[in-house]
Amino acid sequence: MLRWLALLGALSFIGSSVAGEAEDKPLSLLIAMQQAMASLNYQGTLAILKNAKLDTLHYFHTMQKGVEQERLVSLNSPLREVIRDADQVSCLFKAAQQVVIDHKPVGQSFLLDLPKDLSMLEKQYTLAVEHEAQVALQAADVMLIKPVDQFRYTRKYWIAKQSHLPLKIEVQDFTGETLEQVIFTDLRVVDGLTKVDIAMADKKVQHIHQFEALGIEQLPFQLHNLPDGFEKRAFIRTHLHPSNKAVEQLLLSDGLSSVSVYVEKNPQNFHAGLQTAGAVNSLSRVIGDYSITVLGDVPAATVELIAQGIVFTEQ
Repeated sequence: MLRWLALLGALSFIGSSVAGEAEDKPLSLLIAMQQAMASLNYQGTLAILKNAKLDTLHYFHTMQKGVEQERLVSLNSPLREVIRDADQVSCLFKAAQQVVIDHKPVGQSFLLDLPKDLSMLEKQYTLAVEHEAQVALQAADVMLIKPVDQFRYTRKYWIAKQSHLPLKIEVQDFTGETLEQVIFTDLRVVDGLTKVDIAMADKKVQHIHQFEALGIEQLPFQLHNLPDGFEKRAFIRTHLHPSNKAVEQLLLSDGLSSVSVYVEKNPQNFHAGLQTAGAVNSLSRVIGDYSITVLGDVPAATVELIAQGIVFTEQ
């Protein structure tokens, strides 16, 4: 009898261990993807479908001595090359021989952004590994990241079994319709890939969106309708080109979905209302002497909720 009890106990332990591994697999897979994206040198051909438009580019990622760089080279007109170094994005328009440099308050990957602490996602999303598939002739695990409310989109990642790099990325609405898609038609790890700089000589160089960092405590408004999980990441002041008019921007994120709140005083030729472009929604309204625009890769209900809950502390 004792032998049978011992055997049943061992089987129960094995069963619970397997179940635990199954429960941990989605998070472990995301961690492996995050580490691979940041640490490996890789390149491939990338097809991006946004706003019913298809763009095809060569993609390069390098990591050398702790310095990360992403590079996109277009394969169709207009010919251009885009390089991200940390929080600076440089774009070379080859026909005009013009370089536009955009300064960002937060460095964001061309492919996808994930929070440093991936366990944060489990508060607002359910994670599941659905099945296996083939993308770019590589075996992949299909990861489903589904929101627990109506204020964010569903994401699906096809993660290469061998390299753990994302081979395909989709953003879906509540019906399962694909709003945006990024897919590699080929992707390979290249050990000898090196960092590239755009040659500035004999080119017109223009800097846009240079910003001044402000403290969150300097916000001129309060957010009364902020969905759970969204946190204030940065508050900055930029100057619009070419008018040089100051616009303040609050960055919000739940670690996966991001929203910006733009504030301008005494706006001119301002158009209020809701606008949609693929997965991106924005809502603009006037509050007293201010115009506000809430914009993000979130459903329309999210920008509407946030915009309606903005109250200025000084009027």
